[in-house]
Parts: sequence; C-alpha cells; structure tokens
Amino acid sequence: QVQLVESGGGSVQVGGSLRLSCARSGRPVNYYDMGWFRQAPGKEREFVAGINPRASAVYYADSSKGRFTISADVAKNTVTLQMNSLKPEDTAVYYCAAGWIGSREDYEMNYWGKGILVTVSS
Repeated sequence: QVQLVESGGGSVQVGGSLRLSCARSGRPVNYYDMGWFRQAPGKEREFVAGINPRASAVYYADSSKGRFTISADVAKNTVTLQMNSLKPEDTAVYYCAAGWIGSREDYEMNYWGKGILVTVSS
C-alpha cells in the first residue's frame, strides 16, 4: 500500500511562488512514476507534471512548462513541485499521485493523495 500526503499549499499573489511536497510511505519513491494533477472549481482534473525517477524523465503540461519544476528525492521519499510565476488560473486543488506515466497525455495512476489547495490572487 502506498500513502501520499501533500503539503505546502496556501495563498499567494500573482507572480509569486509555492513549493508543494508529496511525502510517500510504502514502496520507495522511485518504484512508481509520480505526478502532480490539479482540479479547479467546475473543471476536470488535469495533468500538471510527472516524473519517472528511474529514467530521470520529466513531463509537463503546456500550462506548467517553464514555470513549474518537478523533482524527486529518493532518500527522503518525496516528490516536489516548485511553482513560480503563479497565475490566477493556477488556482486549484493539487493532487500527488503514483502510478505509470508514458507521456503528459498517457498515464495511469494507482494511488492518490487527498489534495491540497493553492489559491493565486491578483
């Protein structure tokens, strides 16, 4: 069983930064591909970023590319999403997930965290 717990969310002004962390218990963080997803009010959940620690491969949605950085710390069993230059449209509940990621459009996640709210205000 894998448990995922997100932290680091909160409120920030436009242009600010936040760093989300996902602490993982169970199998080591490099056993699965790890991803960050988000769901804004009234919208479907969408892929934000993903990482395959074994292959050092990373994937980003167009909306996050160039502003967000995903990384994995195998020793700490955590995955981090550094978010810079935040925009109001980044406001959403962000979820950490573990599973398989083939590309930003092809993935199957088996485990999900409960989510954490990020609010970007102007």
